[in-house]
Amino acid sequence: MKEKIEELKKLTEVEIANCKSLTDLESFRIKYLARKGSIAELFDTLKNVSPEERPVVGKALNELRSNTQRLFDERKVLLEMSVNVETKIVDLTLPGRRRWIGSLHPITQTLNEIKNIFFRMGFDVVFGPEIEDDYHNFEALNFPPDHPARDMQDTFFISENVLLRTHTSPVQIRVMETQKPPVRVIVPGRVYRNEAISARSYCLFHQVEGLYIDEGVTFSELKGTLVAFAKQFYSSSIKFRFRPSFFPFTEPSAEMDITCFLCSGKGCRVCKQSGWLEILGCGMVDPNVYKFVGYDSEKLSGYAFGMGIERITMLRYGIDDIRILFDNDVRFLKQF
Repeated sequence: MKEKIEELKKLTEVEIANCKSLTDLESFRIKYLARKGSIAELFDTLKNVSPEERPVVGKALNELRSNTQRLFDERKVLLEMSVNVETKIVDLTLPGRRRWIGSLHPITQTLNEIKNIFFRMGFDVVFGPEIEDDYHNFEALNFPPDHPARDMQDTFFISENVLLRTHTSPVQIRVMETQKPPVRVIVPGRVYRNEAISARSYCLFHQVEGLYIDEGVTFSELKGTLVAFAKQFYSSSIKFRFRPSFFPFTEPSAEMDITCFLCSGKGCRVCKQSGWLEILGCGMVDPNVYKFVGYDSEKLSGYAFGMGIERITMLRYGIDDIRILFDNDVRFLKQF
């Protein structure tokens, strides 16, 4: 029995060296290491060995199997490496492949530029949760229960008092709850409204809202801040105007228009032949809001403003369908 084991050991060492391909190696495995291979057959004859010699013979068989398996594994690694090297040969006569370099989404580009302008003006950038409660999203912003102004924002409710925020204004409330005046922040982020999806509206969009609270803040400061922003972002030659408007959390309220930078105010399809484009809403913070955050409305005053990023992006790049911004179509995105 020992002679057979030694003979088989020498045979496996010779045959493994002659394996020149993975096909040869598989034949070697079947011949020696498979369930019906030569080594398995020797194990079957172990029962015929005398009890005195059985431990020694069994040990020799185990060493044979282990050694053969080791030789097989080492040879397999070498053969696979040689196959991989052959397949990695580069044909230098083939034309080159163009590598597409990624870029920031146009919404992200617009948002970053807006943040940088206000950051240079001294505004901090803060963020807040997109899943809000009714108190921060409505009530603390002077939207009492059953107030008609709530109908201005079709809301996605998760439960009776939990919802997807309809604007980034609730973050302003959270900041004022935890920070003493002066407060000067902008709040960028995603907001959600249950609106019919069309070329001009979407259920998801982005906003940037701003807030400045301190002693002696005036509407003139609000106008000066927004005009400075518009001239940096659009053009120093633009004209502007403020129109009276209504927002529950600001009083007085206004909307800001600038001359259409596509037609230079002459009138076009984008500005509906008016020569003006609305870019944001703004106003002085309503004193009722201060009551919810513990601010003294007799000593403090402040302003707030908000703008939609998709609208600004569409106007800037001449995009006529808001849905394109969310389609993730590479043919569109690679233009930026």
